[in-house]
Amino acid sequence: QVQLVESGGGLVQAGGSLNLSCAASGRSFSSFAMGWFRRAPGKEREFVAGVSWRLGDTYYPDSVKGRFTISRDNAKNTVYLQMNSLKPEDTAVYYCNFWPGGSKPSRRYEYLYWGQGTQVTVSS
Repeated sequence: QVQLVESGGGLVQAGGSLNLSCAASGRSFSSFAMGWFRRAPGKEREFVAGVSWRLGDTYYPDSVKGRFTISRDNAKNTVYLQMNSLKPEDTAVYYCNFWPGGSKPSRRYEYLYWGQGTQVTVSS
């Protein structure tokens, strides 16, 4: 059974940093891109970072570009998200997931699995 276990969240002041981890298990993730999403209260889920499997290409939306860095360890099936210069608007539950193809997921892709997420709270 596929499992996605996120960790590393917490409470941090604006301008601070956090490093999230996600351990994936239960199947082979070869050829799948991996990445991070977030959901803030009252808002829709937002994609925040993706990394391809083979070349390690990355993609970020403008909202986090230059502040977040995604990386992955294929041998450990683990993906990381280094978040710097955090802002109160980054407050959300962060989730990881995987999808076929490149670092930017299709909006139409339907994800079958979700982990419990990890809470990130940024105080002003």
